[in-house]
Amino acid sequence: MVYRGPSGQWAWLLHRVSGVAVALFLFVHILDTALVGFGPNVYNFVIGIYERPTMRILEVLLVGAVLYHGGNGLRLIAIDFWPAAIRFNQALIVVGAILFVMIMIPTTYIMLRPIL
Repeated sequence: MVYRGPSGQWAWLLHRVSGVAVALFLFVHILDTALVGFGPNVYNFVIGIYERPTMRILEVLLVGAVLYHGGNGLRLIAIDFWPAAIRFNQALIVVGAILFVMIMIPTTYIMLRPIL
């Protein structure tokens, strides 16, 4: 498949990057949950790291990655199951980007409110 225009290439790149970011988080989450086997002190120490403001910002980025990856995935599913949708690919990318921003603005505010 040949991507037409820069927006399709950016959607492709961001989809891959967000997918890798979500997979890395899942790996870290499995590791930190496994630390419960080393006792409550070790587990609580590691979980305490997540309460730092820097980690809150990373959590916002994680939510953004999940939302973007899921939304772009829906666009790809629509194109896979309805091949004529490829004619609307550019519009679907733009609508997806607008919806992403509209969802992320209040989400970011709510998530960062405790550290502001």
